[in-house]
Amino acid sequence: MRKILVFTDLHYVEDGKLIGHLDPDARFRAGLAHALAQFPDAERIVIAGDLAHRGSHAEYVRLRGALDGCPVPVHLMLGNHDARGPFRDTFPDAPVTPEGHVQQVIDIGDTRLILLDTVDEGHHGGILCDARLAWLDAALASAEGRRTVVFTHHPPMSVGFAAMDAIGLANRTEFLALLRRRASTCQIVSGHVHRTVSGNAGGIAACVFKSPCHQSPIMRPGMDEHVSIDEPGAYGILYLSDEGVVVHSEDFGVPGRRELSYV
Repeated sequence: MRKILVFTDLHYVEDGKLIGHLDPDARFRAGLAHALAQFPDAERIVIAGDLAHRGSHAEYVRLRGALDGCPVPVHLMLGNHDARGPFRDTFPDAPVTPEGHVQQVIDIGDTRLILLDTVDEGHHGGILCDARLAWLDAALASAEGRRTVVFTHHPPMSVGFAAMDAIGLANRTEFLALLRRRASTCQIVSGHVHRTVSGNAGGIAACVFKSPCHQSPIMRPGMDEHVSIDEPGAYGILYLSDEGVVVHSEDFGVPGRRELSYV
């Protein structure tokens, strides 16, 4: 099976700073090393937004250093913590639409990956404006029979956490209606929530991956989106086969973890 690795919500901070007691750079480097060792045949890596914590140039420079020498092509997306200007200054080769949105299409055999920019600048919630929806429509129309995996930072579904649902994808209705008109659409992949979630969005299979850094607990009434916990980081693996897309989530850095053999 062909494999795509997915990271999200790296939340890079400047050198010497931490998120709580966690170092996002160390956590991402550990996750990337684990993923490359476990899946050396992976064809692509997608990082689905919130690359930086405050969107500063220095944060993106640290991320660029962590990606230097990566043997697998890496495709970067933006989330609500990112800033387009500093990002584009640091990663000038990142594909950008004429309207300035960081979006791209990647064809891998019979699968089309569509990476969307859901950033609504100045807000933590996401949006897909008319220009981005038109771009998506064209990307779906030109898929030439390929099944599609659509990546968004903001999930287009409610996950059951009121604080996170309030800052999800605002115009999910229009987005999902567009996808339903395209029979080749088979999977939506998102981040933002810092938790492994699976379900469906308007009848389309959807999943959310954890961060390599800090995670969200099961949120109870009264908790806001800033609550986080220190759990093992994780990344996603998409298995692409003739039968479809299979989604896995892999934790790393689990204390005391040992591989067991059964006879």
